[in-house]
Amino acid sequence: MDRRKFIQGTAAGAVGLMFVKPETAFGYAANSRVRWGLLGCGHRGTSVATSFAKNAGVEITALADMFPNQLEQGKKHFDTINSSLGLGPIDPKRLFQGPDAFKAIAACDQVDAVQISTPPFFHVEHLEGIVSAKKHAYCEKPVGVDVPQTKHALEIGKKYDGKVSMAVGFQIRSATPFVELVRRIHAGQIGQIAQITGYYNSPPSVSYEGATKSQDEYRLRNWLHYKNLSGDILLEQNIHVIDVINWVMQTHPVSAYAKASRKVVTFPGDTNDNYEVIFTYPGDVQFSFTSTQFNPNHYFDVAERIFGSKGHAEAPYSGPLRIMGEEPWIWAGSDKTSGGEFAANGDFHDNLADSDSMKDKGFIESITSGKFHNQISAGVDTALSCIMGRKSAELGRTVTWQEIEADKEQYKLGMDLKQFA
Repeated sequence: MDRRKFIQGTAAGAVGLMFVKPETAFGYAANSRVRWGLLGCGHRGTSVATSFAKNAGVEITALADMFPNQLEQGKKHFDTINSSLGLGPIDPKRLFQGPDAFKAIAACDQVDAVQISTPPFFHVEHLEGIVSAKKHAYCEKPVGVDVPQTKHALEIGKKYDGKVSMAVGFQIRSATPFVELVRRIHAGQIGQIAQITGYYNSPPSVSYEGATKSQDEYRLRNWLHYKNLSGDILLEQNIHVIDVINWVMQTHPVSAYAKASRKVVTFPGDTNDNYEVIFTYPGDVQFSFTSTQFNPNHYFDVAERIFGSKGHAEAPYSGPLRIMGEEPWIWAGSDKTSGGEFAANGDFHDNLADSDSMKDKGFIESITSGKFHNQISAGVDTALSCIMGRKSAELGRTVTWQEIEADKEQYKLGMDLKQFA
């Protein structure tokens, strides 16, 4: 497609490719696409990569995964996506399988950026492998499952700052209604923040239904069920709410007191299915957070409420997103939402309808413009906030930020990955 036809197509509402300046990173030629590698071809990874292809015009050129069937399914899916964008199929030579697949995709000369959608235990290791190969990295949250991993992530972020773009998958920070609400809070529209509440209620994680050859394979395929692989529900899933509050408060909490238990779910594993946490922020602002991950019938509801001296803000995934008080405001149309549903793959609607597209375009623009993102520090702050809550629940007492920063507990994988080579 030539430039004139592309512009005409865009005017008609078609999704096109992101134009790249010739002088930007990797010496892109004009009108070229960012070449995208997907590391982790599960449901979430596939959904996010599909979003980048459709919303930001990347070309999916390589896939990597621990398991052959995931690669096979991924190739079939992305060959169809590529075809719909007028692109060719993925070369079978660029399908990388096994525990060293992340090294192979990092070394691939047909890849400019890699999406890291592997189990959280591997995020930091894979992040280092990707950026050390001078590839841009889009890393799913969390940035580490324990404190030593987060410290390593900070070192990586510092070392490669300005050399490549490094993003963390907090799409809510890109959702236009949330961006406007937080801007208004920061501008003082609800006054001095005094108290915060929030909740995250969802169904349990979905189990892998296929046959597995060993207990280790079962654990890897069902990593959401295991604390060492996922970090537990507070860190892996609930982290989105804690990140919104860190964004609103423009800092991290100074302490946490938490309770957690496993009351309802019966599948193998050791993750909790509920949390209750009181985070304390500077100025003695209390954030009371609750979560459940066992609700039947796919019940899903997430929201934050920020109370100030002049009013309060309500920030649900679905429902009126607004400010009430002396200076009332509502995001147009949010009071007429369709009712959001749980989507582990991130397929949300309502107040998050544009979050993926805005996030995708922003990351690709950071690459094509040469104004590289470095979201590692903010990602680590939110991860540490959740780890602090998790540690409090484990110890049965308040844990401070200073304590968690000094924590040396390291989660162990507990298996030999060579068996999957």
